[in-house]
Amino acid sequence: MKVKPLKDFERLCVHTITTKPWNIEEAVEHFSKSGVRGISVWRDTLENRDVVKTGRMIRDHGLEVVSLVRGGFFPSVSKKKRRQAVDDNKEAIDEAAALGSPLVVLVCGADPAQSLEVSRKQIREGIEAILPYAEDRNVSLAVEPLHPMYADTRSAINTLAQANDLVENINAPALGVAVDVYHLWWDPALEKEIKRCGNLNKIFAFHICDWLSPTKDMLTDRGLMGEGCIPVRQIRGWVEQAGFRGYVEVEIFSERWWATDQQIFLNKIKKAYLEHA
Repeated sequence: MKVKPLKDFERLCVHTITTKPWNIEEAVEHFSKSGVRGISVWRDTLENRDVVKTGRMIRDHGLEVVSLVRGGFFPSVSKKKRRQAVDDNKEAIDEAAALGSPLVVLVCGADPAQSLEVSRKQIREGIEAILPYAEDRNVSLAVEPLHPMYADTRSAINTLAQANDLVENINAPALGVAVDVYHLWWDPALEKEIKRCGNLNKIFAFHICDWLSPTKDMLTDRGLMGEGCIPVRQIRGWVEQAGFRGYVEVEIFSERWWATDQQIFLNKIKKAYLEHA
């Protein structure tokens, strides 16, 4: 299947973590002036700010809030920490509602002091505990499977198949998945599983960047699209064939790029988005 290049920036969304050196006000101003149409807001950028006013500022600049990142981190051997995680996720849902975000992305968590099976059970329990709260506030939740290298502490949900199983078993309209190419590009079942969740209209978000080879850091050495080995455009073709028509979200953790002029970096993002996404 030949996938056509993106011709404009109508579907371009950039995460605030991508341009981490900018605060939320700077990111909004620069994104807007650069023709970016969507913004996914990381919760740390909202600290010490009026969330309602921040959401209004974003919209006044012509940007759409695509998601709030992130909730999750449900598992723990400690019951107290599991209760605290549920409370924190409810706070994230409140922030999303105040911001005007329709979606909270869930990085589900794991605890290396217990088995992955137990962590997955606690993830389901945590999601079920917050779903009614999210539904009451018209906020959806997206389970984001993470690469297996993060299975110790960041997520016991490591394949799209696992995320699909979880979402199907809970079976709630407000629960879907986030497809992130960085975490899923390696999976031989990816195309099949994208089709599977697409058939159920459960693709709630699509994140892109690239995998550098060699990768110097497990967390903060992601690449700009076209710098690595991920077939980003092919995977976009799969999610679109599965019915997804939402924003294409650029989410790059990179000490290398954070150390550069962020406006120059943003210009490179736009160029790479057209050439490789």
